[in-house]
Amino acid sequence: MANIREIQTRINSVKDTMKITNAMYLISSTKMRQARKKLADAEPYFYKLQAEIARILRHMPEVSNQYFDSREEIPKEERKIGSVVITGDKGLAGAYNHNVEKAEEEIMKMPGHHKLFVVGELGRHYFVSQGHEIEQNFQYTVQKPNLSRARIISETLMEQFNNGGLDEVYVVYTRMENSMVSEVETVKLLPLERSAFGEDSIPANLRREAIQLYPSVESVMDNIVPNYVTGMIYGCLVEAYASEHNARMTAMKSATDSAEAIIKDLSIAYNRARQAAITQEITEVCAGAKAQKRKRK
Repeated sequence: MANIREIQTRINSVKDTMKITNAMYLISSTKMRQARKKLADAEPYFYKLQAEIARILRHMPEVSNQYFDSREEIPKEERKIGSVVITGDKGLAGAYNHNVEKAEEEIMKMPGHHKLFVVGELGRHYFVSQGHEIEQNFQYTVQKPNLSRARIISETLMEQFNNGGLDEVYVVYTRMENSMVSEVETVKLLPLERSAFGEDSIPANLRREAIQLYPSVESVMDNIVPNYVTGMIYGCLVEAYASEHNARMTAMKSATDSAEAIIKDLSIAYNRARQAAITQEITEVCAGAKAQKRKRK
């Protein structure tokens, strides 16, 4: 009977764990849908900014701007490379955080001086444990991605880029392809590349409309580009947030399925032990009855 009690206790324990994993699955499902909606609501504005930059470059190809300066005169070994690494604040999301950390380690193999701008507590713990210095840690951003937090990150990066503290800026985050597939992506944030706005695909003999920008082309670009960079960071934050919860949904679904399989096996073991105990009791009763019968004779 002790064996039966142990099995029953374990079944109850697994059922309690399954309730937790199922609840976490439902919570992550809700948060992922909210994140996708936030991104869909904000995308049209930033797509319009991107289109305006492309339009300026298309009609004024001779325009020069600091955010398009690749600083080729600086040797690779002396370039200052900044990386915004977006990880999670919590675990239980499969290989989500591990994949981002490994992608950043690939960037850090590039020649140059590297600076880490970490979003997410797990990323900070990992890189500190590996002996890497954190330039800046943006706390409380992962669980609440919004434009205000994205603007704080973009202002920090652009200030360092403008004063020479950074020559290149990358963002490492996880993009959700669909409900089943998420991929880690490395995006070059600064300097901007003209090819990203379709300038290379414009025929040389294309007739361009005459446009005028006030007070100047440089002033307009200096106002548009920071907002565009903020939108890029915001999009990465929301995509990473959705991907994290998608990964957690997958992990919790797998844990729930495993719990159900364990309960099934334990139930079979429980029934077998119970049947064995009942059989033993019946055998003992029959043996006792026979003994009494022989006594009477």
